[in-house]
Amino acid sequence: MTFAVVLVPVLAALFLLFYSFRVLREYERGVVFMLGRLWRVKGPGLVLVIPFVQQMVRVDLRTRVLDVPPQDVISRDNVSVGVNAVVYFRVIDPEKAIIQVEHFNEATSQLAQTTLRSVLGQHDLDEMLAERSKLNADIQHILDEQTDAWGIKVTTVELKHVDLNETMIRAIAKQAEAERIRRAKVIDAEGELQAAEKLAQAGQILAQRPEAMQLRYLTGLQNIASERSSTIVFPLPMDLLGKLKGA
Repeated sequence: MTFAVVLVPVLAALFLLFYSFRVLREYERGVVFMLGRLWRVKGPGLVLVIPFVQQMVRVDLRTRVLDVPPQDVISRDNVSVGVNAVVYFRVIDPEKAIIQVEHFNEATSQLAQTTLRSVLGQHDLDEMLAERSKLNADIQHILDEQTDAWGIKVTTVELKHVDLNETMIRAIAKQAEAERIRRAKVIDAEGELQAAEKLAQAGQILAQRPEAMQLRYLTGLQNIASERSSTIVFPLPMDLLGKLKGA
């Protein structure tokens, strides 16, 4: 009977002593409260927590990946699109992450959704499709400023998909086709302009040397003549034509 009375307190003391020691990994920190009041941040390594007097909350300092669910966004030019993104963030101040906000992971997720809708709603559809890097930087900057009070650092924001309905996809395809046709017409017109300029320069050079015009005629005859053709074409000198008209 006496042995049992002694053994029970000893086992209870050993259990409490064993329960008092905690091991925190290199990427973990422990926010310790004493009688409900913040005491200090401990870790990593072996940590002593007094049972029933102190409580410890573990905080992971590794970078977390937050998948923002698809959000319905109306762009500045009144186009409805579905956009989703991914956010990378990590805790840099465990004390603020536990004290200043409840469930910082969920709070960051909700803030990322509202910020995504707010920022993208201020841009046109063409900007969403062509300027993703700029939009990513804007969203990341806003999120980082707002989560700084929570001890959270938002490192990267990436837009994953911008989903359009079938009607808008067909409209964009028609717009792209029209743009290609416009460019082709402009290129063709520029080619005609350059050809006309070169022909005008060639005419000025030929007008200065009449014999050059005769050589040009002969070159043209060489191009149109063939071995099997029985037709012979002779150029009519322009000066002779002028004399005939004068007579």
